[in-house]
Amino acid sequence: RQDVAFAPGEAVSQKIIGRQLAELFDAVITVDPHLHRWDRLDRIYTLRSQVVPAAPQIARWLHEHVAAPLLVGPDEESAQWVAQVARLADAPYLVMTKTRRGDRDVSVVMDAPPDAANRTPVLVDDIISTGHTLMAAAQALREAGMGAPVCVGVHALFDEAAHQRMLDAGIEIGR
Repeated sequence: RQDVAFAPGEAVSQKIIGRQLAELFDAVITVDPHLHRWDRLDRIYTLRSQVVPAAPQIARWLHEHVAAPLLVGPDEESAQWVAQVARLADAPYLVMTKTRRGDRDVSVVMDAPPDAANRTPVLVDDIISTGHTLMAAAQALREAGMGAPVCVGVHALFDEAAHQRMLDAGIEIGR
């Protein structure tokens, strides 16, 4: 998952996993890999690869389940997914600014809350691990007077403790 070393001594795990996959498999097909600093998967992996986008399926689900969505990205890295889903769902969107002080210590800021009257906020993120970013984003939405958000994660990798924390914070995660 990690695509850059943020501190001395940290591994860039995407490259390590890429080498391991190339030794074991002929090809990889993946849904929206974490490519914030890479433009293509084949720059990381030496084996054949294909990326399947999640945005069309998320937009289809929104059309079927959320009458008037307002797409919300909880951080700058989610902007690419949020914008694509919003375009496909014909819905407005915004992206929050996140400050990360640690894995479980994050805050988000919503610069200018849009006119969200009669809209359901839908948080869209690529990877959910501890749930802290979603919880901070949900709190920012509540403070802006918006309703409880629907949350969509492409890769939900959280454990039961994270799931319980999100439930306690008023975020319902479907399985």
